[in-house]
Amino acid sequence: MILIFSSYAISAASQNLPRIIVLSTGGTIAGQQPNTDRAGYIPGKIPVDELLKNIPSIKQKANIQGEQIAAIGSYDMTVEIWLKLARRINEIFAKNEADGVVITHGTDTQEETAYFLSLTVQSDKPVVLTGSMRPGTAISSDGPKNLYDAIIVASDVNSTGKGVLVCFNENVYEARHVVKVNTLNVNAFAAPNAGPIGQVYDGKVSYNAPSSVKNRSFVPFDISKTETLPTVEIVYAYADASNVAINAFINADHPGIIIAGTGNGSINKTILESVKTAVKKDIIVVRSSRVVSGQVTTQYVGPFEDAKLGTIVSNKLNPQKARILLMLALTVTKDKSKIQEMFLTY
Repeated sequence: MILIFSSYAISAASQNLPRIIVLSTGGTIAGQQPNTDRAGYIPGKIPVDELLKNIPSIKQKANIQGEQIAAIGSYDMTVEIWLKLARRINEIFAKNEADGVVITHGTDTQEETAYFLSLTVQSDKPVVLTGSMRPGTAISSDGPKNLYDAIIVASDVNSTGKGVLVCFNENVYEARHVVKVNTLNVNAFAAPNAGPIGQVYDGKVSYNAPSSVKNRSFVPFDISKTETLPTVEIVYAYADASNVAINAFINADHPGIIIAGTGNGSINKTILESVKTAVKKDIIVVRSSRVVSGQVTTQYVGPFEDAKLGTIVSNKLNPQKARILLMLALTVTKDKSKIQEMFLTY
């Protein structure tokens, strides 16, 4: 995909206002529909210029510049776009082009992009993702308010050092913990294991919980010269699940497999036998869970003894985020003990 740039600047009376660059990737927030009262729409049709024009009062809060990185529904998000985003953000901060970055993004994979960036952005300056559940042309679209709030968060000095954040429906979440929890409601995101770390109201952000980011001076993965990532697939577990999918991934020689297990990363006997086969072929297998909250812990007794199986546990990462961490981990090591430590740390 070709990187497309479109710039838009809002002049401000004070040159001391924070400098914010908004990177647009499309999504519902840029969605367009022929009928303002209907649900159907085409994502990514409204350019970043128009999104910013919808919140003119923001010029009193920050100096804004917009860039169009992509114009897609986030169900079409790719590793290629992730890498472009991370490189552009790193470039922005390395060249001191801005004090913070806001990314407009579809909600379907917003949590994944946020988590990827949290592992690859080499700066402690604020990076904030947002989007909307109602398209930009809909009645009572939530996009302008969410974008306004995200810019407020990115402009606040207290957002520095908190890692990549998601701002949605007046709540602020950490990338590691945020999850989309509803298909339609404007209150679509939550952090089941941690809750929001802050709220935005009346043009101000307040943080009510400490950040879990331990050391923003160290970011685990350098993607400056990375052109692609190792292929990691997800196998979904359910009652009487077959091994057709996992066997296909094994036969394709993919280097990593995530199990979206039941409960505490549990899998049935059929898939378990395939997991053993995968491990023998030096494929890294991570046990995660399809359950929305909790964590997957190392098993020392029972059918899922990780030391005997040669598997890794995802800790608090859901399957889609576990996939991202494993893809990045495999760019630097195949040592299981080191990869397990990454899952316990990041």
